[in-house]
Amino acid sequence: MSSNKRTSKLLDVIAQAIFDKKGVNILALDVSGISTLTDYFVIAEGNVDRHLNALCNEIVDAMKQKGEIPLHVEGLRESDWVIIDFGNIVVHLFTPEMREKFAIEQLWKEGKIVDLNIIISNEVNKNTYYV
Repeated sequence: MSSNKRTSKLLDVIAQAIFDKKGVNILALDVSGISTLTDYFVIAEGNVDRHLNALCNEIVDAMKQKGEIPLHVEGLRESDWVIIDFGNIVVHLFTPEMREKFAIEQLWKEGKIVDLNIIISNEVNKNTYYV
């Protein structure tokens, strides 16, 4: 598998992990031509600090299954902005207020938005009863 195709699949793995844990406003930016720090940013939101921690754990677990270990994780203590560094992909998880305050999308507006493939299942378990 080519490096670009593998990276694209990893971006999808990260986005799916965020979606599955109810993260919102998921955005991936290709900053490879404008940043020396990384090639891609994934930016998303969680409700509160505990939600950001859950999102972080889900992403790290999903990426470990693909053989990817984070180089560094920052912000789990403060938890209104968590950064997960995978080298060529850096994930930023924010509370909505912090995302608005730091506006990373605006800082990197020259980056190209990456299409993400997220599986959304509307399948309902037939044994589940709703009251």
